[in-house]
Amino acid sequence: MPVPLPTAKTRWRCTLCGNLTRFDVTRSSQVVEYVHLDLAGEPKVEEREVLSEAVESVRCRWCNAADQVELVDRPGPGAEPGQV
Repeated sequence: MPVPLPTAKTRWRCTLCGNLTRFDVTRSSQVVEYVHLDLAGEPKVEEREVLSEAVESVRCRWCNAADQVELVDRPGPGAEPGQV
């Protein structure tokens, strides 16, 4: 099941181990890039426009759980540790 991207008010959390910081994210995206090749033929992307992007899966890096990541609220300013 796809997991929505975090926003300014939300973040990811693994429901199995509680991880909030380390995830492997698999995405699909369609982009248009302006690629400039130098005289030696080395490419450099100078502009990138994302036409569409979708998160296919999010896996916890700590416990390797797949499909166990949820979107939760970020703590507000001045919140005590452990409070949301």
